[in-house]
Amino acid sequence: MKLQGARILLVGATGGIGSAMAHALAERGARLCLAGRRRDRLQSLADKLGDGTTTASGDIATELGRNALVAGANTGLGGLDVLINAAGVLDFVPFDEHDPGAVERIFRANTVGPMLLTQALLPALRESGGRIVNLGSIFGSIAFPYFAAYSASKFALRGFSEALRRELADSGVGVTYLAPRATRTSMNPEAVLRMGEATGMHLDEPWTVARAVVRALEKDREEVYFGWPEALFVRINGLLPRLVDRALRAQARTMARFARP
Repeated sequence: MKLQGARILLVGATGGIGSAMAHALAERGARLCLAGRRRDRLQSLADKLGDGTTTASGDIATELGRNALVAGANTGLGGLDVLINAAGVLDFVPFDEHDPGAVERIFRANTVGPMLLTQALLPALRESGGRIVNLGSIFGSIAFPYFAAYSASKFALRGFSEALRRELADSGVGVTYLAPRATRTSMNPEAVLRMGEATGMHLDEPWTVARAVVRALEKDREEVYFGWPEALFVRINGLLPRLVDRALRAQARTMARFARP
């Protein structure tokens, strides 16, 4: 895909990865509509990116919010070539102590919201022969203890991406699923960072992920897993999940010290 002049709705634009992606895409000459919940942060980012960048404020987890994002994309871009679903939330807690409302919130933000927003924007993407990009996680292929709800929501997003890609195979609309490993952003609370240090978890910077997303778009990649050896573990987990079970059971004992409701 040629990014120069491409009309892109970037959902989750003010997050760590989202903001880095916004800068990287703007450098390639893309026309951006920045979407998220915080109008002030969206406008601040748009001002940094310069003329031609528009914003749409709304919560992807609600119908009202999704309608606002669709309207913002139509008004600001006059059509759509790429939808990037990069919004997301997580909790790092023992599942038996996880607040039920928080579990629902994770699925609304990480899975249901992106699915319904994609559905609403499919007519515009069919018209342009565009592309849907869903930002998942390595945790969407390897289920990590104390991230049960988050892992499950990203497993579901990966399954949705795979099913939709097959469904749209003859439509001209592409579907890309991108799975970063742990990234140093505000979405990961201090407890996750301390757990990562104790377990030797690799942490990427947002710019590393953003550059990989841009390359994936330019090459029309369908599925990308970031990081080594995490990308290898994804394949091992798919073939020999019980082998990964043993490794993660040992690691879970260390993780338990940091997980809190």
